Amino acid sequence: MKYMIAVLCGAALGLAGCSSSSPAAPSEYKVKFDTSKGEFVVQVHRDWSPLGADRFYELVKSGFYDEARFFRVVPGFVVQWGINKDPKVTAEWRDKRIADDPVKESNRPGTVSFATSGAGTRTTQLFVNLASNARLDAIGFSPFGEVIEGMEAVARLYPGYSEEPEQQLIETQGNAYLEKFYPNLDYIKTAHVE
Repeated sequence: MKYMIAVLCGAALGLAGCSSSSPAAPSEYKVKFDTSKGEFVVQVHRDWSPLGADRFYELVKSGFYDEARFFRVVPGFVVQWGINKDPKVTAEWRDKRIADDPVKESNRPGTVSFATSGAGTRTTQLFVNLASNARLDAIGFSPFGEVIEGMEAVARLYPGYSEEPEQQLIETQGNAYLEKFYPNLDYIKTAHVE
C-alpha cells in the first residue's frame, strides 16, 4: 500500500527552497466544495497545522481548486486532489513548498491533510481520509481540518480508476489528459471560504 500520497517534488530536495510565505489564515474557517457529486464542507483548525491551514486558505482564495479532478479515489483509504486544471498554474506552484507541521491530530476518517513525498514537500495536493489511517501520523501527514458536512458526497466520488491517472501527466497536460483518458472522474466545480 502506498504511504507516500503524492509526488510533486522529489524527497531528495528536502527542506531546501521550502516556502512559508502563505498569508495567515483565521484561527478557524470553513471551505465549501461544490462537486459533481454534491457539496461537502471542510472545517479548518489552524492550531492543528498552521502552515497547512495557511496554504489551504491561500489556494482556495486564489481559485486554485476550481475544476480540479479527484484523480485518486481508493475506497477504504483516501480521496486525493489538488493538481490545477491548467499545467501553467501547476508549474507556478510546483516549487512553492511549505515546511512540515508537527502532527497534532490523527488521520482519522474525514480528516484532511496535505499530500507529501517526504520532508518539506507539501505544495497543493490534499486528501480526505476515508478510514482510520493512523499509520500516516508517524510519517508526517498532519491533518489541518475535517469534513463536517457532506461526507456522503465524498463517499460517492468515482473510484473506478483507483490510482491509474499518472500525476506527472496531469501536471503537464492538466484536465485535457484526464478528460480524454479518465472521463468519469468527479471534479470540484468551485471551492470557497464561507
